[in-house]
Amino acid sequence: MFAAKRATVAFNGLKALSSKTAMRSMASQAAGSMPGAFNAKKNANGNFTVTLIPGDGIGPEISESVVKIYKAAGVPIEWEPVSVTPVLKNGKIAIPDEALHSVKKNTVALKGPLATPVGKGHVSLNLTLRRTFNLYANVRPCRSVVGYKTPYDNVDTVLIRENTEGEYSGIEHEVVDGVVQSIKLITKDASDRCARYAFNYAKETGRNRVTAVHKANIMKLSDGLFLSSCQEVAREFPEIKFDDLMLDRACLQIVQDPSIFADTVMVMPNLYGDILSDMSAGLIGGLGLTPSGNIGRDASIFEAVHGTAPDIAGQDKANPTALLFSSVLMLRHMGLNQFADQIEKATLKVIADGKVLTGDLGGRSTNTEFTNAIISEL
Repeated sequence: MFAAKRATVAFNGLKALSSKTAMRSMASQAAGSMPGAFNAKKNANGNFTVTLIPGDGIGPEISESVVKIYKAAGVPIEWEPVSVTPVLKNGKIAIPDEALHSVKKNTVALKGPLATPVGKGHVSLNLTLRRTFNLYANVRPCRSVVGYKTPYDNVDTVLIRENTEGEYSGIEHEVVDGVVQSIKLITKDASDRCARYAFNYAKETGRNRVTAVHKANIMKLSDGLFLSSCQEVAREFPEIKFDDLMLDRACLQIVQDPSIFADTVMVMPNLYGDILSDMSAGLIGGLGLTPSGNIGRDASIFEAVHGTAPDIAGQDKANPTALLFSSVLMLRHMGLNQFADQIEKATLKVIADGKVLTGDLGGRSTNTEFTNAIISEL
């Protein structure tokens, strides 16, 4: 009887979600126009204030590396460190108000890796941050790094992932004992906005094509809506070519010859982007070399997407490259291109020389030695 009651409640909830009114209300957070350029003002010292979320595990160590390199490069930034360790608020687990206020005020943040419990515990803090600040597009460029040899030396991909819905909407329930249902939510508002960002990104970075990755042959309504949004937005950018590709075909092609994606910006729903972006990272050597930026209407957060590596935390062995490259994306977002180029060039020079490398890059140097080597190349 109890199971039957749960099934009835679940079914009624599903019916409600399927209505257009419910769909639009779920997308209300995703409403809004494309964010403009970074427009925060400098503080009284002539610097920009940026929220720094060191994170867990090796996060504080690699964050400190970035702070040192920025100081040596003379980047006009003052850091505002905050913790996002969950607190109990009105009986619910939440991000501390101090951290929320800091990101809202500064509109830009750099974040180290955060631990996410598997199967239990508090909700993913990464997911909470994306929802709280409406971080609707995740930007993941992957480019082969000279000096770190992989089976591929011609990778130059850019992937933009819808960041707020899809399979990660968090709408799950048990229908009856042993039967669990997870709802994939796709809305036109979020799809339009992500697609428009992808076309604008292609235009601004000199790429002449946008490729929508989907499975609309199977999920005709959900992925069909995402694809339709991309097709509609494409008409607003006649100078940018548009095509689409099935997810399985995209995975096959990118490992066969990644160079065919060198002129395109790939755009896709949430789960596909999570998988394909990590696959692309694997082609260049892993998440330790991969930058990531989350673009939102009211704020943007740039982050290292690798794990917290608790096994080497506090041992001065961590590689700060991913967080450093993510900060380079942040600097370009802020219009500080000269400093971005300077730091990126110095980091790539150290890796190419191959003399001072952390263990994951095939060397024996410490985090401190690697950081100092970059500073010496500035």
